[in-house]
Amino acid sequence: MQNKKPFIDFLIYTSIFVDSIVFFKAPFEGYLHYFIFLPLFPFFITKYGIPKAPFQILLLPTIAGVYQIFMGNDELFQFFKVFFGMLLSITFFYYVILYYEYDVEKMFFMYLKWAYATAIIGIVQYISFKIHFRPGYDYHWILNKGGIVTADGRISSVYLEPSQVGIMLAPAAFVAIVNLIRNQQYGYDKKYQNYIILFTMYIAKSSTGYAGIFFAIIVIGLNLGYLSYLLMFIVVGVIGVYTAYNTVEAFHLRTDAAINLWVYNDFGIENVNTSSFVQYNNAHVAFQSLKQNPLIGSGLGSHPVSYAKYSYTKTGRVKLKGFDFNAQDANSLLLRLMSETGLMGLLFMFAIIFKCFVGSGNNIESNMWIVSGAILTLIFLYLFRQGNYFLNGFPFFVWLYYYAKKNFVEQSERNTLPHYAST
Repeated sequence: MQNKKPFIDFLIYTSIFVDSIVFFKAPFEGYLHYFIFLPLFPFFITKYGIPKAPFQILLLPTIAGVYQIFMGNDELFQFFKVFFGMLLSITFFYYVILYYEYDVEKMFFMYLKWAYATAIIGIVQYISFKIHFRPGYDYHWILNKGGIVTADGRISSVYLEPSQVGIMLAPAAFVAIVNLIRNQQYGYDKKYQNYIILFTMYIAKSSTGYAGIFFAIIVIGLNLGYLSYLLMFIVVGVIGVYTAYNTVEAFHLRTDAAINLWVYNDFGIENVNTSSFVQYNNAHVAFQSLKQNPLIGSGLGSHPVSYAKYSYTKTGRVKLKGFDFNAQDANSLLLRLMSETGLMGLLFMFAIIFKCFVGSGNNIESNMWIVSGAILTLIFLYLFRQGNYFLNGFPFFVWLYYYAKKNFVEQSERNTLPHYAST
């Protein structure tokens, strides 16, 4: 078994980091992670049995989804496609937690190593694009759903798109900022490794990634516990956003479009012809779905049905085509939960976020606050920019966030137990 462990480690983290390989697209997208899950399931089931937790988590959404199918708000195939995808992913990564014996830091350190490797690949991709060395930047021949550089020079490393670079490197960026501020070596032994992570976030030119860094700065400031620190970090974050706005054209255009759409409801061609409109449009669909089914949503997998009813591109408000590529996932986990699970799903998600958060408190030397804050940054970005329930191992990070709190509580209890001198 020990000889097989490195190979199993490799498979597990490949399933998390490499979702840019798809073997087929119908009747559903056959991502690489499915072909890793299935061979490992027999091993995990034999070793750990069948866990109850994933079924308990999905019980209420399943009942709500079946009800909405009968009400005509959801479709049978869409529901079962999402249900089984969630069940497989949640169960697999629960097994992963068991496999590593609840060792949160070990799993997080392995994440940091893989994140660093993908950051290096991103830099190679960036340099290769600048010198017009196609084999160094175009990995589409193997990563058939990603691994390319956009026309405006935005890298994607091994991920689907530049925004996913920002999401997946966000926890590593959190760690890098903490290391540089506190002059420590948590997860990364060399100082240059922290700069490499942050530089890759910058060259991805993703507004999502920049938002992640800004969010991380605020969380770090709150954890350090000093108002002056927090204010300093906010100022640094604002300066960073201002710099990105004035030096990164893609970020500038998306920011302007977002402001024009969300503040002024301006449907001019320069605003709707961006990813900002995709977000705005899906928000409209999600709010309409929530209004119709506020408590339980329209059912798992129902967002495409709601999209067909309420999208501005379907009702004629916006007469453009080519903006339906996020109709399946709402382009945001927050919007998708709102649309498909209503207040039930939203309250469940926010209960996890607030109940399981680990702050530094008076124990700034404990490292679990770093793990918790780093993963919270990723969850924040998923909520606002990635609507797929299980892309790039999202359930793994939620489980890790949950068990970071459990580990912290157990450590705190051990540290507060009375010690009696032996006689």
